[in-house]
Amino acid sequence: MKNFYLSVLLLTVAFTGLQAQKSDPEAKKVLDAVSAKFKTYKAVQVGFLYSIEDAKGKVQSKKTGTLLMKGTKYKVTFGDQEIYSDGKTTWNYDKSAKEVTVNNVSSDANAFTPQKLFTSFYDKDFLYVLNGEKKVGAKTLQEIQLTPTDKSKAFHKVYLTVDKNAKTIQSTKILENGGNKISYTLNNMVTTVNPADASFVFDVKKYPGVEVVDLR
Repeated sequence: MKNFYLSVLLLTVAFTGLQAQKSDPEAKKVLDAVSAKFKTYKAVQVGFLYSIEDAKGKVQSKKTGTLLMKGTKYKVTFGDQEIYSDGKTTWNYDKSAKEVTVNNVSSDANAFTPQKLFTSFYDKDFLYVLNGEKKVGAKTLQEIQLTPTDKSKAFHKVYLTVDKNAKTIQSTKILENGGNKISYTLNNMVTTVNPADASFVFDVKKYPGVEVVDLR
């Protein structure tokens, strides 16, 4: 969970068969539309299903989680992990260890956040192509294949599925170099939430006995 927004995606990406290492303009239109739609929301709550398959296709782990976002603030709840960020400070709470690690939010413009999964993650670091679209029930889904320009990444390919009409991300499948496949499927998105700023701050007083590791 500590790497939720590094491996997503959040967000998040790769493909083969690119000619002259150029991105597909049709894929960019889809991604730009998703980004523009997301930026109209003041706050969003997303439920997701996370799963890991090994190289043989056997499911190793399957869990559910929630992601709450407002501006630069976010909270991720996933298994025994909770991550809070108020835009300045992050708190990574491990329930099983009763420990919370505190850090400053990175000032690096390239640092990944959950918000970037839905907006600008693809602009500079990836090449992308639109594989096509298919009907699933009442939805028309478009698949985009992306590849990181940095070949030292721990993954080599990601497939992003987008709801064509809603202009929202439906799922992300990340292919790691070791053969594992990590999938995130969004099962709901609520855009009418109005969370208080306190929702994105870890209040130590509410967790008696928790050990605080302050790395600021």
